[in-house]
This record gives sequence, structure tokens and C-alpha cells, in this order.
Amino acid sequence: MLLEVSGLDSHYGRIHALKSVSVGVAEGELVALVGANGAGKTTLLRTLSGVQGATSGTIKFDGVNITRMSPHQRVAEGILQVPEGRQLFGPLSVEDNLRLGAFRRGGNPEQDLERMYAMFPILKQKRHQPAGTLSGGQQQMVAIGRALMARPRVLLLDEPSMGLAPLLVGEIFNAVQALKRSGTTIFLVEQNAYAALAIADRGYVLETGEITLSDSGEALLANDRVKQAYLGL
Repeated sequence: MLLEVSGLDSHYGRIHALKSVSVGVAEGELVALVGANGAGKTTLLRTLSGVQGATSGTIKFDGVNITRMSPHQRVAEGILQVPEGRQLFGPLSVEDNLRLGAFRRGGNPEQDLERMYAMFPILKQKRHQPAGTLSGGQQQMVAIGRALMARPRVLLLDEPSMGLAPLLVGEIFNAVQALKRSGTTIFLVEQNAYAALAIADRGYVLETGEITLSDSGEALLANDRVKQAYLGL
């Protein structure tokens, strides 16, 4: 496993947010984590990226224990998170937001920038426009592009479809699929269980801080419990 989590616990004060969570993502895989609001999905991503502390358990990346590593060290190792709500620099242009993604690694980002524009052509049209004036879907494209500019070894995607119209949800998930086909390793957290599991190699179900199911994406889509709880079937 490129990213391997074992027995992970995390607390917010007295609230036990993650309870002995164990998940893994192999290189080149697209793994989905689904669950209801408040299940602990974002907390898990925040703990993986180092923003939230782990109470116990281990996080290994490429065989190295990074459980106590700082967030900026994890970014340097190649772990990049696209946060819930995008968190762009609104007054800055689209292109400036994208360039900031490449700041830490240095070098000439022009080739990567053109790759982002090829992936999201609308961003090239709006590259000089303040990012905060874009639609929600376009802002999500900028957020994903900014993370990709850092050339991540694993991309942590937190609720990329949140607040988007159905047509734009389709565009975002098409982009995620394209990234997977290009070899990008992705850990996708989503409340939209159907969209996430339909494109995932494997998936996990998180309920009140605990992993309750794990299987292939296809098998989870066919699971009666998942159908009733998350697919409205």
C-alpha cells in the first residue's frame, strides 16, 4: 500500500471522532470513502494530511511512519488534499491560484499549468479572472488543479461534488476518472455514494467514526445495506 492507515483514533476534546480506523490505498488506485454527514470522513482526511492530530494508531506512506509528521512535511512527501469548500484565494486570479500549488516544489511550472488548462479548458478562458468570482464547479476545478500543480503522489479529495449542480457533478467526476486513468493515486471522500463507488476500484463505508464495510466499488454498490442507507434504494 502506498498509503496505509492502521488502528487510527482521533478526538475533538472528549468526542471520539475516529475509532480504530484502518484503510489503505495502493499506488494507482482510486479508493472511495462514503458515509453520512458527521460520520468522520473529513476528520479522517484532516488526520491524514496532518491538520488534525491522531490520538493513537499509525499512518504509513510508502512504508514510512508519518503519524507525527507535520502537514508541510507531508505535502513535501507528496500528500495533497483538496479541502471541502475549495478554500481558494478569492481575490487572486485563477492562474495565480494554480501557480501557488507549485510554489513549494519550485522549478518552472509552465508545463504543468498547460496540463491543467488542457484538463479544464474553461480555466484557460478565465485565467485572469479572480477565482472568487467563478461558479462553484469552476472553483472546484481550480482547487483540484492547484493540488495537481504540486505533482502529488496521492490526492485526497474531500467532497468534490458538494453544492454543485448535477451537470457539474458529472464533469468533476469525469475529471477524477481521467486522473485515475493517468496513474494518479486518489483517496476520494464523498457523501454522493453512488457517484463515488461507481468509479472506485475499492471502497469503505464509515459510520460514526468506524469502518463498517469494505469491498470493491462494484460490490458495495450492489450491497443491500449500502443501497438502503446511502443510495435511497
